Amino acid sequence: MSEEKKSVLKANDISIVFGGLTAVSNFSCDLKEGELVGLIGPNGAGKTTIFNMLSGVYCPTSGQIMFSDRTNKVHIINKKTPAQLNKLGIARTFQNIRLFGNLTVADNVRIALHNHRIVNPFDVLFRLPKFHRDEKLMDKKVDELLEILKISNKKNELAKNLPYGEQRKLEIARALASNPKVLLLDEPAAGMNPQETEELRQMVELIRNTFNLTVLLIEHDMKFVMGICERIMVLDYGRIIAQGKPDEIKSNPDVIKAYLGSEAV
Repeated sequence: MSEEKKSVLKANDISIVFGGLTAVSNFSCDLKEGELVGLIGPNGAGKTTIFNMLSGVYCPTSGQIMFSDRTNKVHIINKKTPAQLNKLGIARTFQNIRLFGNLTVADNVRIALHNHRIVNPFDVLFRLPKFHRDEKLMDKKVDELLEILKISNKKNELAKNLPYGEQRKLEIARALASNPKVLLLDEPAAGMNPQETEELRQMVELIRNTFNLTVLLIEHDMKFVMGICERIMVLDYGRIIAQGKPDEIKSNPDVIKAYLGSEAV
């Protein structure tokens, strides 16, 4: 028997209430090392709210979130900020692309590398050898990430001038630059044409394997979700109504009624 994979990110009965309205109720998940998991459901079901709790944007009203960092130390992260969680090893993208449009593609990625710089202000101020070595390492890392995401030929262009699909890739490259252990992708295929979506599917699988990541993604493109996710959770009105393998989800009556409709994928 193969050894059971370790938990990386675990939520136990987390809920969040806004002004008396419960947006998410008793949500639980247990993401294992190297898993690629989907979170689906109708608009307004609470998917992005869950991402916001897992990434430190919101603090749950109740429940507990635990994360095993790169050294396998387990942290309770309910009250940690997004910056603190990013340093621990949780990175995310957003439903609405958030890039520095007037900076180059390379500089957008370089910004995300600063959490892991090995220099101090003294090295930078006096341009000591350690600073120059660190600059070279950063340049190398930027080139590697842009090559993997297939946008290395655009490194000197302004981010705002990239086509939409390449802006999505750049946002993923920037998330990877923080050296995450868990990557949260919020509707990565939104606005993409079928060819771009297929390229993205291959890319997500590649980066999961290359960087040994655990990936949780929100997506409405069911062909994309069913073709890439090993396990899927379905959310409706802030509650999990089903979870399982893609074949189980697309034939689940509750899921068909709440989300997929009569023409299941």
